[in-house]
Amino acid sequence: MVVPVSAAASAQAPAPAPAVFTEDASLRSRYAAHRANLAEAVRMAEDADRVGRADRLRAMAAAGTAQFLTFDGRGRGRAVEVFGDLETAERVAVLVPGSDTTLDTYERFRSGAVALQQRLQAERPRSAVVAWLGYDTPGTVSTTVLTAGRADDAAAELAPFLDRLAGMAAPGARLSLLCHSYGSVVCARTATGPAVGDMVLFGSPGTGAASARELPTTARVWSGRGGADWIAGVPHVRLGGLGFGTDPVDPAFGARAFNAGSGGHSDYLKPGTRSLDTLAAIVLGTAPVEEAGHA
Repeated sequence: MVVPVSAAASAQAPAPAPAVFTEDASLRSRYAAHRANLAEAVRMAEDADRVGRADRLRAMAAAGTAQFLTFDGRGRGRAVEVFGDLETAERVAVLVPGSDTTLDTYERFRSGAVALQQRLQAERPRSAVVAWLGYDTPGTVSTTVLTAGRADDAAAELAPFLDRLAGMAAPGARLSLLCHSYGSVVCARTATGPAVGDMVLFGSPGTGAASARELPTTARVWSGRGGADWIAGVPHVRLGGLGFGTDPVDPAFGARAFNAGSGGHSDYLKPGTRSLDTLAAIVLGTAPVEEAGHA
């Protein structure tokens, strides 16, 4: 059952307030309500002469086939989108994005999710990908990207979401957290239950923890970085609440190393890359033993 909510508008980006649901609402009803909300957000953006935002929201609607667990078109926006049949999925990858991911840049985030889902389904049809833009990401050029404040807020949202997600997928489904850039700071602060089998940190500036053993998870922790990723040049220090300390690809951190190929910071989920193949293998539980450098 869907509980209607009156519309509200933000001066920054006009959009209706997000739909609210009772606990017994089906996935189908949630998807339908968020599609209707998205259509209304498009209309409100057009009426406010926000043509660019309207075009981007219209693309998100995916001609009426989008499956959102969360959609909030106000301000920078939030969205949690499902690719695949979540109810039958035995493997579920949850993508957590980094800085500057908003509704206005959502297409690049979605493209990575689609590429991963296609790669997973080629080997295991009963799989799904969840693109989790469930927090206010920091700007790349800002002081917030150097601190854990946004990550702490995000982790408080992500942990209960993962618990609910496990109940939406097939019984016994295995979840994997795939955490890019500042998203790795979020994941490193997220307490995960037994359904999360893998936590993968890639393009990470650090986590704020000295080792993988300090993370609040029983999942296997993986780390990798592309050969051309500029984040390799970020100082791995922590001083006065700024910075995130130990590099997760440093053997001293104790994560399982994986081959992330030769790509740059935005290339990890591009079709045809070594990094995409390896990330899919981790989700599927088929990553070669030789790529697990550290337990």
